[in-house]
Amino acid sequence: MTVFLSILFVLLTINAVLLIFSVNGAKERFTKPMQRISENSTTKLFPREAVETEYKEAV
Repeated sequence: MTVFLSILFVLLTINAVLLIFSVNGAKERFTKPMQRISENSTTKLFPREAVETEYKEAV
């Protein structure tokens, strides 16, 4: 029983440490400024979206 409880507490401790590092990493990601899209950027279309296609009738 003591072996089970000691392994359980070790795993819970490791889990808590990883959770703390995960939360700190997520906080840093939210504080970084976001890049804005420049107004000069153009949208790229695929060739089939750029022109209207005509469909042939199936036999």
